[in-house]
Amino acid sequence: MSRPKPAETLRAALGAGLGLAVCGIVLLALETWRGGSSDFLLIAPLGATAFLVFAVPNSPLAQPWSAVVGNSVSALVAVAVLGLNLGTEMSAGLGVGGAILAMALLRAMHPPGAAVALATVLSSSDIAGLSFGFVLSPVMLDTALLVGLAVLYNRLTGRKYPFRQPSPAGQHATADASPERRLGLSADDLAAVLDRFNLSANIGAEDFGRVLAAAEAEAARRYFDDLTCSDVMSRDLVCVTEETRLGRVADLFRVHGFKTLPVIDNDGRFRGLISQNDLIQRARADALLRRDRFSSALLGMLENVRGGALARDVMTAETSIVAPEDGIGILVQLLSDSGVQAAPVLSDGRIIGIVTRSDLLVVLARRTILAGLIQRAA
Repeated sequence: MSRPKPAETLRAALGAGLGLAVCGIVLLALETWRGGSSDFLLIAPLGATAFLVFAVPNSPLAQPWSAVVGNSVSALVAVAVLGLNLGTEMSAGLGVGGAILAMALLRAMHPPGAAVALATVLSSSDIAGLSFGFVLSPVMLDTALLVGLAVLYNRLTGRKYPFRQPSPAGQHATADASPERRLGLSADDLAAVLDRFNLSANIGAEDFGRVLAAAEAEAARRYFDDLTCSDVMSRDLVCVTEETRLGRVADLFRVHGFKTLPVIDNDGRFRGLISQNDLIQRARADALLRRDRFSSALLGMLENVRGGALARDVMTAETSIVAPEDGIGILVQLLSDSGVQAAPVLSDGRIIGIVTRSDLLVVLARRTILAGLIQRAA
């Protein structure tokens, strides 16, 4: 496997260390509160659990259900096996095997669970009065504390944990999947592939889908790299300045039939994009603020009067840009469904062209038709 990024390695190591330290402090406080009770121990297999929940929080093996239930049911099996008085060697094998079986049945596969079962059997002679209460504390208590800390730490450091499957609804709040996933495999198909190769415990279906989508996007980028953005961009641009009044912007939308206009400063440098939707959202916000009708707010916003709203008030400054020499493959994912309607083409900070979704659609259609004709001729 490739070496993890240094920043991610440091994040995971720091999180695991802090998590176990805080768990130890909490357990020590509980032990003091209960008068030195031996129920509050920091069990050794928790180190392996810490590795999973902090270093690979996306793994199905690291999810809260897998961690808490996996460790707990493993301890439960081990305690039950010890009750049979079969001897240490036999109990160790039966305990670990039974733990794996129980975790599989409960869909709570968690590798440290097998270590919990083994440690329970091997340490039974050192723990006085080992009973089923051992499952609740320290095993379940320790694991739940660590998982809770992992949830907090991962979210504070930009990782999603627990990893939840996305809603079936697309990003437009409809039941449609995103365009790049509509012709691909469904979640059930992806899960079936993972099951076929016995990889379900290694990677979730959604992560697998994201990897495949990224691979397809990279393949598309390479396929179209012989065409550059400068080959397909519109060059005769209609731009507005930051001081252009929104009434004038609306007139340009109407006259030219554009959905997006570039915004430049007085020196001709690119500042952002303004779309028809930007006007609609500004009018809606004004209507809510003034408790007025949307139509009245829209008409008031578009009036070319002194002191009225300007392009800089509603434009989107943070927008994706491309260079003239970039292959158009980069535009496939950028313009497919990321909320971007057009990609400005910049050179030395100045806009020299723009590629819209319509431009990209025409190029893709022509390339597909041409490839089909060539294949038939061959």
